[in-house]
Amino acid sequence: MKFFVDTADIDAIRELNDLGMVDGVTTNPSLIMKAGRDIQEVTKEIAEMVDGPVSAEVVATEYDDMIAEGRHLAKIAPNICVKVPLTWAGLKTCKTLSDEGTQVNVTLCFSANQALIAAKAGATFISPFIGRLDDLNIDGMDLIQDIRTIYDNYDFKTQILAASIRSANHMKDAALIGADVATAPPGVIKAMANHVLTDKGLDAFLADWAKTGQSIL
Repeated sequence: MKFFVDTADIDAIRELNDLGMVDGVTTNPSLIMKAGRDIQEVTKEIAEMVDGPVSAEVVATEYDDMIAEGRHLAKIAPNICVKVPLTWAGLKTCKTLSDEGTQVNVTLCFSANQALIAAKAGATFISPFIGRLDDLNIDGMDLIQDIRTIYDNYDFKTQILAASIRSANHMKDAALIGADVATAPPGVIKAMANHVLTDKGLDAFLADWAKTGQSIL
């Protein structure tokens, strides 16, 4: 499973990228706002740092404006993936941009039918939102499983990009189901390394080592 980091924080991306933990980056208007940076400036900086796809989202809601914004964003760097919402205008934009050779991430997906129609429109990635479904007492992982089944049934090339990831368990479950990609905040990716028994075992090793009075260096 590929790891995309869901942030526009340059320092956080760099730390994970240096460890080989970044296969791509997803941004959205909210993350750009948190970064406090110009969208084109920060997107260009991220795209130069990361080899994989960098999602940059349009903010228009009508087809003509979405196409204009998408084409503009795509010019920032060769690895830009234009992100569009799963609306009818977004699907039309997806089809046009995909036909032009631009990668497209169709976002805000909450049903298997939406994922199916996005694949038909040529989406490079479909972004089902797990956490927001969980907030409604709907198991977001069931949606990932349904999409996986449909895409496998018909050999769709659209990649399942599990989004709205809230926990390390979400990452594990998405991997078990077979999501192609999971995008998560830096803190969630780093939390995957944590385990209380690892900490307990390390404390015991260090305590025993201290009793030997030795030094490795």
